[in-house]
Amino acid sequence: MTGLPETITACLFDLDGVLTGTAILHREAWKRTFDEFLRARDGAGFAEFTDHDYAAFVDGRPRADGVREFLRSRGIVLPEGTPDDPVDAPTVNGVGNRKNELVLKIIDERGVNPYPGSVRYLQAVKAAGLRIAVVTSSANGAKVLDGAELSQYVEARIDGIVIREQHLKGKPAPDSFLAGAAALGVEPAHAAVFEDAQSGVQAGKAGGFGYVVGVNRADQAAELRAHGADIVVDDLADLLEDR
Repeated sequence: MTGLPETITACLFDLDGVLTGTAILHREAWKRTFDEFLRARDGAGFAEFTDHDYAAFVDGRPRADGVREFLRSRGIVLPEGTPDDPVDAPTVNGVGNRKNELVLKIIDERGVNPYPGSVRYLQAVKAAGLRIAVVTSSANGAKVLDGAELSQYVEARIDGIVIREQHLKGKPAPDSFLAGAAALGVEPAHAAVFEDAQSGVQAGKAGGFGYVVGVNRADQAAELRAHGADIVVDDLADLLEDR
């Protein structure tokens, strides 16, 4: 019923873009943050932050990593600062905190909507007796899960806060997914990873997970396969045999 190999006993879901539509909100917040930063730095002729920039340098990565990778692509290096930097600090953490403040405001204004197909799939996975964890680079994982009324399905959560506290490497490194599997007490070979980001499917492949499902929310099916997805679907409900 779940469309997964029989050897799979646990599912590790990314959150934004896989279970909820909040990836769109994150992309909007990143664009506004980086465009304002670049406009202030380079003037009216600045080169804006694009969808390609989001997919290549930011999507799926921990917040500070996303700031660092994108700015590096533009030849810009900022001091690291600290996680408590104010939002106007000219540091990696300052820019990241500016984005986080903005996305929280957007979430509060618009709410959090889970994908109906993802809710159906979570229900099917739970009914099949598979273990469930959410692995997200976002530090707002609990807020989004609660807002989408999905916490009832989740046994373990590895989010941006846990990643920072445990000093885990962010995606595309597999560390956060490995931590998710460990939290459920399963071997990676018996866990499936569900990701909409190129960096996320790359992490699933690198971690030796038993199955990597790419969720094509941004017309990048070929890229998801190239980065390690075993299968690519447009919606998690596509995996259900009774759809």
